[in-house]
Amino acid sequence: MRGQTYIISALVFALIVAIFAVINVDPVEVNYLFTTGEAPLILVILISVLMGGLITGGFGIFHLLRLQREMKVLKEENEKLRINQPAEDIEITEGEFFETSSEERSDTQNQIEK
Repeated sequence: MRGQTYIISALVFALIVAIFAVINVDPVEVNYLFTTGEAPLILVILISVLMGGLITGGFGIFHLLRLQREMKVLKEENEKLRINQPAEDIEITEGEFFETSSEERSDTQNQIEK
């Protein structure tokens, strides 16, 4: 549902930008750093929106990669803590899910039978 909302919002924004750009087709003077030139306003608008989207997407990807790296480190740390924790200290409350291998289950079953 969240993905659909994002797509619909992006399409509405793109439509608004396209309509605004098509309405403004007059040539305008663009001041570059060391020179000036004329360009249709439609190109200035579309290039500005495209550059803004690319810059925002770049920051988003950078943030996503940083979060994935952090999640990987935290998962590794969690696994190390889980391995080093004594079995009698582990408490499982009702409704929690605890993964065990078939070997661990058979060891537990053997201990219960003794």
